[in-house]
Amino acid sequence: MSKVFRDFSKMKSMNKGLLVVIVIAVIAGIIGISMASMGDSDIMEVEDTFDKEINPEETPEIEDKINEIEEIADENVYEPLPRDWQTSGPFQIDRSEYALGEKIFMRTGGLNVKEKGQVAVMRPLNDTHYEVYLTLSFDGAKKEAFNYFLDPGLSKVRGICSVDDVMGKWALVFRGTDYPNLNFEITDRILPGTDWDPVC
Repeated sequence: MSKVFRDFSKMKSMNKGLLVVIVIAVIAGIIGISMASMGDSDIMEVEDTFDKEINPEETPEIEDKINEIEEIADENVYEPLPRDWQTSGPFQIDRSEYALGEKIFMRTGGLNVKEKGQVAVMRPLNDTHYEVYLTLSFDGAKKEAFNYFLDPGLSKVRGICSVDDVMGKWALVFRGTDYPNLNFEITDRILPGTDWDPVC
């Protein structure tokens, strides 16, 4: 009986060795297959488009719409007028005509110490009558020079409801001095990006 047990334990140790070899071979095979498939997953097929020419498909409707948009853009081209300084004593404005939405730049320099008064910005009501839009005080004893940007716009509170209330011939009146008025006109040209929808 001891011989049977001895042969059995030899067979058992040989089977263990063979089993270990088989397990190692299977693991090596799995690793090899997975490495080979990983190398393939990084490769993508890309269609070669360098030699191909792209031809957009144009229809008459699209061409008509493009032409319409270009015509509208040409009509709305805005270019500011060149500066033509208007002067009255120490007061100046940069243009005689402005588009709706343009700021009127007023500069004052060289006021005498005794010069004191107001610049009254007069808005046209009709061809013969004006209304005070804004007044700016000045005093040469305190400040001999200053700049101001005037931005006429719509205001429900002031009763300036539409572009018709802004367009026309405006005037700057220099109260407290003998300087002549400065006149300028706001025309129907519109500065792009400004809103002139009626407010009243």
